[in-house]
Amino acid sequence: MDYVSALLPPVVMAAFFIGLVVTIVKSQGGPNKAKEDAVVDAAIARAEATRQADGAVTS
Repeated sequence: MDYVSALLPPVVMAAFFIGLVVTIVKSQGGPNKAKEDAVVDAAIARAEATRQADGAVTS
């Protein structure tokens, strides 16, 4: 029975990882993709503007 207790944690972790990958793949795209892309684009634009403003102040 020691082999069962030795194999149980890796099997549980593998099942969790497979479930995580399946969830990530299923959530890609769909109706919220444009909204998610817009949020990411806005965050990148804010970060870029902040970086440029900081660079202008220190120059």
